Amino acid sequence: MERAEKREFVTELNEVFKASGSVVVAHYAGATVAQMNDFRSKMRAAGGTVKVAKNRLAKIALQGTDAEGISNLFTGQTLIAYSTDPITAPKVVVDFAKGNDKIVVLGGAMGTTTLNAEAVKSLATLPSLDELRAKLLGMIQTPATRIAGVVAAPASQLARVFSAYAKKDEAA
Repeated sequence: MERAEKREFVTELNEVFKASGSVVVAHYAGATVAQMNDFRSKMRAAGGTVKVAKNRLAKIALQGTDAEGISNLFTGQTLIAYSTDPITAPKVVVDFAKGNDKIVVLGGAMGTTTLNAEAVKSLATLPSLDELRAKLLGMIQTPATRIAGVVAAPASQLARVFSAYAKKDEAA
């Protein structure tokens, strides 16, 4: 890489660290190209991104961001997984690491919070933002449906009473 390319890469990575909901750092030593391509495609399908960066450049890019506390994780062959949704990147990395022993989660960051490997794994067990929205919407709609049923029930009972009186009057 030339100096201008490095400067551009650091600037781009700095913007990524500032805009991401979560960042996960992991070792990938021994992973094959096919495994890495599979990992990247899974992350891309979920809405995240995986980058392999030189540790020195990543540490420079971290300066001045909320995730600056994770700079000590950049030793050895590391990759960076990030997404705007705070749950997506940890979930995909941890799921992929379960089936592939070459990917080892080191830690990460979510906003100003620095996460160790266990925190990233526990974050991966949480439902995604879309799942939470769906659950919340379901909880909101259920009482509304019940209220509509309760309100409609007396009206339908009243209609049955009027119908019964009308039939009684017709019969008489």
